[in-house]
Amino acid sequence: MSKKIILSGIQATGKLTLGNYLGAINNWVRMQEEYNCYYMIANLHSLTVRNEPEELKNNTLKILALYIAAGLNPEKNTIFIQSQVKEHAELGWILDCYTYMGELSRMTQFKDKSQKHADNINAGLFTYPALMAADILLYKADLVPVGEDQRQHLEITRDLAERFNKLYGETFVIPEAYVRKESARIMGLQDPTSKMSKSATNLNDVIFLEDEPEVILKKFKKAVTDSENIVKFDPETKPGVSNLMQIYASITNKTMEEIEKEFEGSGYGNFKTTVAEAVINTLKPIQEKYKMILNDKEYLEKIYIDGANRARELASKTLNEVKEKIGIL
Repeated sequence: MSKKIILSGIQATGKLTLGNYLGAINNWVRMQEEYNCYYMIANLHSLTVRNEPEELKNNTLKILALYIAAGLNPEKNTIFIQSQVKEHAELGWILDCYTYMGELSRMTQFKDKSQKHADNINAGLFTYPALMAADILLYKADLVPVGEDQRQHLEITRDLAERFNKLYGETFVIPEAYVRKESARIMGLQDPTSKMSKSATNLNDVIFLEDEPEVILKKFKKAVTDSENIVKFDPETKPGVSNLMQIYASITNKTMEEIEKEFEGSGYGNFKTTVAEAVINTLKPIQEKYKMILNDKEYLEKIYIDGANRARELASKTLNEVKEKIGIL
């Protein structure tokens, strides 16, 4: 029995965060034994906002290095850069022609990003979901790891796949959402009601995977809690404390009950320091390996060339099937 296919990726803008690691990459590492996994650095999607060219290039390589340092094995996974598999852009355009304006205008992320980047509401930002659908459908992915903020994109992908299949016969696999029950949703340290974001303007709100230990400790000490001084999991009334507990639980695999008992009567100072130390100890070996990989340009180049070649094998097969069905020579 062949393994099910999983596709996921992270945009090439900004530095990777603790939220990216605990909420996504760490889970990807667990999946690599059970599934046939395709993991990309989504640099075409990054073009919907203005980037410094050199920074975009460097971020792409840094994310690739962090993928591997965090435990993604290039031998077991197809790890590639989106732009190096031209079939993504080509199928994205084809799917644009099967996507309705009304569907795109209802996308929450388009509305949110239009507000944040009011001076650059471009067509790519509007048609972004068609390219994301192409990312998924090219590899006939059975499963797509998604958070709540990506569910709309998966739904429009499913709609497009069903629409195309109805018109031209079975072509695309209808992807399902992959949601791990224990998957962590890490919130900001200063605003625990919003997800920790690479684009955070308040640097104390986010832990970057490249942060030095003293920086991590300082950020956790400044983390928002409340005046009760009681370590208790209650996301509604104690979002800050609950977020720190979620981070600690994700790293130690302890239950919330065990964490509450561990810090009973000890106050927030000791709790914050302990969480910070757990994060520092988790990131230390990743950071050490990351620096070695990033300095080995030949190794990185081999990984992304091999990854693109492997990805293109399946992507080109799917695209050729699509072209034949719609009458493109």
